[in-house]
Amino acid sequence: MLPFANIAIIGIGLIGSSIAHAVREAMPSARITGYDADPAVRARVIELGFCHDVSDSAGAAVTDADLVILCVPVGVMADVAAEIASDLPADAIISDVGSSKESVLAAFAEALPGARVIPAHPVAGTENSGPDAGFATLFQDRWCILTPPADAAEGDIERVRAFWQKLGAAVEIMDAKHHDLVLAVTSHLPHLIAYTIVGTASDLEDVTRGEVIKYSAGGFRDFTRIAASDPTMWRDVFLSNKDAVLEMLQRFSEDLSALQRAIRWDKGDELFDLFTKTRAIRRRIIEEGQDDAAPDFGRTHD
Repeated sequence: MLPFANIAIIGIGLIGSSIAHAVREAMPSARITGYDADPAVRARVIELGFCHDVSDSAGAAVTDADLVILCVPVGVMADVAAEIASDLPADAIISDVGSSKESVLAAFAEALPGARVIPAHPVAGTENSGPDAGFATLFQDRWCILTPPADAAEGDIERVRAFWQKLGAAVEIMDAKHHDLVLAVTSHLPHLIAYTIVGTASDLEDVTRGEVIKYSAGGFRDFTRIAASDPTMWRDVFLSNKDAVLEMLQRFSEDLSALQRAIRWDKGDELFDLFTKTRAIRRRIIEEGQDDAAPDFGRTHD
C-alpha cells in the first residue's frame, strides 16, 4: 500500500526534482503535482516531464494533495506555508526538506495552526541546483531525519517514514533542537569553513598570480565543490540556525587556536594524536557506507 497517493512538491530544485524522480521510480502509481515560484523553472519541469502536473500557484498545487513537501529555502518557509494555508486539505500531511528544523517548526506552527506537520531533512545533495540537477538515486542509502512536534500522531510519522524508506533512505527520528546542533557540526560548520577558505584563496589570487586555481590539490578542490552550493539556501541555513552554528564556530575557533599553538611550539606528538583520531573517524564514515573508500573518493576521470 502506498503511504501517499497525491504528492505536491513546492520548489523544484535539486531536492524537489530528485524527490519527483524517485517517486516516479519507487511509487509509479502516485501522482505528483509540482510548483515553483520561477516561471522559467515551471516551464523547464514541463519539458522534462517528471511531474504529472505543474501548477501556476502554490495553493493550486496542494488542493488535492495528501502529502505536501516544501522544498524551498528555510528563509521563505513561513511565507510559502502562509501562501498554501487556505488551500491545504485538512487531512494532508505537510513536510519539508530544510536543514534547520526549529525554525521550520516555528514557521509551520504560526502559518498552519492545527495542520498535520512532520518536518524532514534528507541528508543528501550535490553542489548542483535547479530542476535539471535531480536524479532518482540521490536518497539511496542516505539518512532522512524526521523532527515531528511532540503532539504529532504516530500514524503520520510512520507514513512519512515509509515514504522516505521507499525512496531508499534510512530514517531517524530526532528532536528538532538536537537535530540543529548535530547538523551544525556535520554540515553547517563545514560549509562555513569551505566558503571561508575559498574566499581567502580568491582574495590571494593577485599574490599567487592565479596559481591557487592552477595547482589546486585534492583538498582545496573538495572545498570548492562544497563552496559551490546554492548561496540562497546556505544564507538562510546560517541565519535560521545561528545559535547552534555560532556555538560550534566558537568551539572550532578554540580547537583551531590549540592547533596553532601545537604547530608554533613544535608539539609533534599532539599533531600526530589529532591526525590519528581524525583518520579513524574517516574510516568509520566509510564503514557505515556514507562515502567511497576508492582512490580519489571514487571519482572517474576522462
